[in-house]
Formats: sequence, C-alpha cells, structure tokens
Amino acid sequence: MRHIPNILTCLRIVMVFVFIALFVKQLYLACLIVFIAAFITDVLDGFLARKFNWVSDFGKLVDPFADKFMLISVLICLLFVEHPPLYPYMLGVVLFKELMMIFGGLFLLKKRKITVYADIWGKLATGMFFICVTLTLVKLTPQFNLIIPDTLLTVLYAIALIISISSLFHYAYKGGFIGKKYKNKNAYDKDA
Repeated sequence: MRHIPNILTCLRIVMVFVFIALFVKQLYLACLIVFIAAFITDVLDGFLARKFNWVSDFGKLVDPFADKFMLISVLICLLFVEHPPLYPYMLGVVLFKELMMIFGGLFLLKKRKITVYADIWGKLATGMFFICVTLTLVKLTPQFNLIIPDTLLTVLYAIALIISISSLFHYAYKGGFIGKKYKNKNAYDKDA
C-alpha cells in the first residue's frame, strides 16, 4: 500500500505521453481530461504520502520531476497553437527555472545528502499553472465554445511565472545557495 503514491507519480509520467499523442491529433477535450486527471493524481499522491507517512526519497525526487515533465511538455504543445503575447518568453523562463531546480536539487542530494521537496511556493506555482493551462485548453476545445481573452490568459500566465520565479529563489535560499540563514543547514528538514 505504501507504494501507491509512487505508482500514481509514475502513472502521471505516462499521462504526459498520452497528452502529447492526443494533442497531436487535436483532441483537446481529451487533453483537458488527461491534464486534470494528472493534476488529481499529483494532489492525491501527496495527500496519501503525508496522511499515511508513505513518504519516500523516490517520491521526493520523482514527484517533482513528473510535475516539471508534464508542465514543460504541455507548455511546448500549447506554444504551437496558442500565442498570448508573453507566451514564448514565459516558456523560456520556465525551462531555465526548472533546469536550475533540477541541477540545484541534484547538487544538494549529491554534495549535502539533502532531498529537496515541494513547499508552499512550488505548490502555488503548480496550482497557478494548472489554472492557466486548464483555461487555455478550455479555450481550444470546440465543445465548450468559450471565448477567453488573450489578455486574461497573459495576466494569469504572468502571475504564474512570478510565483514560479519566487519559488526558485525560495528553494535557493532554503538550499543555502543564497542568503545566510540556511547556509550549510538542511532547511528541508524544517518548516522553513
């Protein structure tokens, strides 16, 4: 039973490929369903891991990877069909930020034996991007026939991007890369 969160995380990685296959066929309603299902598995695996103390180092590493893999894959797909003014630049910043998170996390794991996990800033960024992508997919889905202004999407994506960049600085602070408070300490063992 304790492996259920990890199974859900691996399922979410598989969902990325399902999403891409559906997106290529322009089955946007199906894409929306897969994307929402992936988000639900993300919430569920985190809830189960904390509720029943099924937290594992595998989960701490692979769960954020699955989130990043899904987000980046979806944003790249959307870049081909939807172009709010900020969008290409946003994708570049998100890619840079996620790469910094991956390399920083690997450095902390290898050099300091610290496993980086998602905190409130990362969860806020994930939630905000979920809203943005969901609205974009709703806009693309003919069955809904909804007009969602590019201006609204641009503002929401900008807010998501700001929260995402803030989370990068927060992780860097907690990991001891910037600031002095957590220098040489494992801040991820604290509620900092």
